[in-house]
Amino acid sequence: MAAAAAVVGGMVASGVIKVVIKQIGSAIGGKIKLHKNLKRDLQKMQMTLESVEAALSDAERRSITDSSALLWVNRLKAAMYDISDMLDDFQSDTQSLFGAMRKRISMPDKMKKMQKCLQKITEDHQNYRLTPETCTNEQQLPDIRENAGTMVEAEIIGRAEEKLEILARLSGSASEHTTFVPIWGFGGIGKSTLARSVYNHPEFEKHSRVWIYVSQIFDLKKIGNTIISQLSRQQSQQILDLHSINIRLQELLAEKKNALIILDDLWEKRPSQLEELKSMLKQGKGCKVMVVVTTRDEGIANEISTVQPYNLPQLSDEMCWEIMRQKSKFETRDDKEWLEPIGKDIAKKCKGVALAAQSLGHILKSKSYGEWNSVRTNHIWNLSTSTDASSGHEVLGSLLLSYNLMPPYLKLFFAYCAILPKGRKMNKYKLIHQWIALGFMEPSSIFSNWQLGESYIMQLLEMSILRHSKAVVECYDTNKIVTLFTMHDLVHDLARSVMADEFNLTGPNCRYAWNIDCTKPLKSSTTSPEKLRALNIVRAAGTSWSKFHHDAIAPAKYVRVLHASVKSNRLFTSIGQLKQLRYLHAPNIQGRVDLGCIGCPNLKELPHSFANLKELVYLNLSESDNVLGLHEALANLSKLQHLELTACENLRGRPEVISNLTELRNLKLSGCMHHIFDSSSTDQTESFIDCICRLPNMEHLDLSFNGHPLISIPQSASCLQKLVLQNCSHVFRLPECVAKMDCQSLFGLLPMFSVTVEDSKCYTSLGLLEHVNPDKLYIDKLENVKSREEARSVKLIEKQRIEELTLKWTPKGKRSVDDMELLTELVPPTALQSFGIYGYISVSFPNWLMSIGNYLPNVVRMEMFDLPNCNSFPPLAQLPPNLQVLILKRMESLQEWNTTYSSGEDGVNELVFCKLEEVIIKYCSKLRITPHLPRAASWYIKGSDNVLIS
Repeated sequence: MAAAAAVVGGMVASGVIKVVIKQIGSAIGGKIKLHKNLKRDLQKMQMTLESVEAALSDAERRSITDSSALLWVNRLKAAMYDISDMLDDFQSDTQSLFGAMRKRISMPDKMKKMQKCLQKITEDHQNYRLTPETCTNEQQLPDIRENAGTMVEAEIIGRAEEKLEILARLSGSASEHTTFVPIWGFGGIGKSTLARSVYNHPEFEKHSRVWIYVSQIFDLKKIGNTIISQLSRQQSQQILDLHSINIRLQELLAEKKNALIILDDLWEKRPSQLEELKSMLKQGKGCKVMVVVTTRDEGIANEISTVQPYNLPQLSDEMCWEIMRQKSKFETRDDKEWLEPIGKDIAKKCKGVALAAQSLGHILKSKSYGEWNSVRTNHIWNLSTSTDASSGHEVLGSLLLSYNLMPPYLKLFFAYCAILPKGRKMNKYKLIHQWIALGFMEPSSIFSNWQLGESYIMQLLEMSILRHSKAVVECYDTNKIVTLFTMHDLVHDLARSVMADEFNLTGPNCRYAWNIDCTKPLKSSTTSPEKLRALNIVRAAGTSWSKFHHDAIAPAKYVRVLHASVKSNRLFTSIGQLKQLRYLHAPNIQGRVDLGCIGCPNLKELPHSFANLKELVYLNLSESDNVLGLHEALANLSKLQHLELTACENLRGRPEVISNLTELRNLKLSGCMHHIFDSSSTDQTESFIDCICRLPNMEHLDLSFNGHPLISIPQSASCLQKLVLQNCSHVFRLPECVAKMDCQSLFGLLPMFSVTVEDSKCYTSLGLLEHVNPDKLYIDKLENVKSREEARSVKLIEKQRIEELTLKWTPKGKRSVDDMELLTELVPPTALQSFGIYGYISVSFPNWLMSIGNYLPNVVRMEMFDLPNCNSFPPLAQLPPNLQVLILKRMESLQEWNTTYSSGEDGVNELVFCKLEEVIIKYCSKLRITPHLPRAASWYIKGSDNVLIS
């Protein structure tokens, strides 16, 4: 049997031909005026392809076992790519008179060549007697009510006993040492899913938890740095030597009481390396470290274990059927009585592999009785498994069948993920933009390309083709929530097989090349670089950032997606030749960027040649320190939808060019506004933002981390779907319509609000809160407030949506208003449930707080931190009646807390029994509680000895 790459490599052709047919239709009905003969030729070509498409499904099925059908499918696919390139090339040069004339001369010859090629393919299709299949037009309706980022994975089926066994092995270990519990078994059986279930178990909620995807590339330094980053909960600077990594780990683990570490997908077999890994994690004295390892190899499991390794058994046929029942929504069907025996037969063919059952179950959800039966009898089952010669991994027949049953439009989206290295996290935002740039989206009169992209993501998630990243579902990238996905190793193997040699630069049909060395010319002995559609270039390890070969990208003249992980400004010297480029990701460019001096070593601005990139839709130049100016070349990018200039520190002049980008939807100007305008240009800045907000398609604007001259937001910003104002410390004017945007739209201003002030002003930014009404509010730097009137104008008591409120002063900060006077005006709303005060330095509280139970009856949690001078506290009887948690910390002057109140006609003091569950008192050295400690389920007292003798 041929290798898997050859066996299934033709199966993506149906997706390619569908895209090309739509592309021809767009060219025929588009705005470009076509010569009469050219239009006729395109119509003839379209009809030919539609006829071929009808038989393609049969050809793809036969290509798995029939080498002649496979050859025909691959030839057809190659022809489709060539037609697509031809059309894109034609349309890109018809904007100018010279270009249109040149194309009119050359196009007939190209058309004649392509028609001859198609004629041969059509004749072969007839000779092979491929059977046309009746196609149904599946309307691709995205469910825009759902958000992939908030999906919760269903309960694991059939692994309850296994999970209890792993928990028992972890909890049964000694109290203070590192325990390694390996889970081993073959791919797709559910090792990682079981580990994730353990990771999320309530028993470990208060543990410090770490998840690491180890992969086939074993890197101790990377593992150590990742653990450090997750334990410290911040992006730490990479430590370069193992000794320093071990020292830092020792420090971090010593601080933790309990730690759970998941090492997912370990392949390393060398005992010496495994021993170093074990030593690395035996650093924390006084900390119980539990390590769960998943691996396919029994030898690795035995080598690294400190307790008996757990061999995860295959799922029973019944469990596979139960997974399929859930995934296919079997119980909602009217014909389930007839489908059940078929479904059970299919479940048996899954061979106990959960991943296969999940994928097939979703595929069968919308299928008829006849289609269920076709799946059961499909000839692909006879292949059992096929081995990928390039990697040695198995591609399960069940997963191949799931792919074969995918709608043609979805096959392309799935297969494209194969170009990323195994285990690489995929950024949802970038992935969808790359799909759009590659022309995978079918035009829709109902949904935008972005909505369609999110729909395809949802479908791939439901099929278990994509999975949310286990360690971090969402991370913060300059205050933009980023959703990350991963792909199971077996699914990645399948995607690589589907793509065959289309991702291999040394093969004859490479279309997508990843991790190509930018210091060498782009070439291959068998592939023309012109065929490339997506290209990722990197700098070879150990080479200077400035080293960049002049032919590293230039030969790929039809490339649509360019992802550049390089820093050299020489990237731009040939960028203008890539006229089909639609996606350019080139952050962190170092050295000045030249505006038209091709080949100059000291570039100064964006090159004039950027004007040639008329197809560009996505452009990211963030953190390129020396990109000078927003040159008029940008104004010619009429199709640009996403522009990112975050932290470009030397932008200068001509900001109005952005206002010409009428298709722009997402603009990121984080940390760079003060480089475009000088500090006195506040009116110009507001006018510029107003112009951006009025662009007809603008949706997201990121202005985070901008100071002067950004002091005012225009009313037009209320039309945006999202406005990011994180750390915009000098914004003092916010229109009511903008302030009333919800927290999902007005991002960064709330819930963490810091009061800022300018020396020349008699007011602060506190007034921005007048019209906001969030669920949570944290007000910091209250010492900056200039007057009681400012606080009164906020009308905090009227903001009934607020459930959590924290008021914070800097204890040693200079004040214009006494803390008690200010707090008198900041009466919270009665709906409040959680209330905290930090850094308050007045001696006493206002009247409303001393009888807080009357004002805030719904509060269940109350915190008082760093109140050094306060000598009073509300009697227990005056606290909120529903209070459950009370925390007092560093109230050095507080001497008494009265837990009685006067009740009844005779005025007898009675002990109050409230609903307190937890009381925490720290460093309140003078505090006594009289007459008795109130009843509470839990007490924690530290540095407050007088409390104990009350």
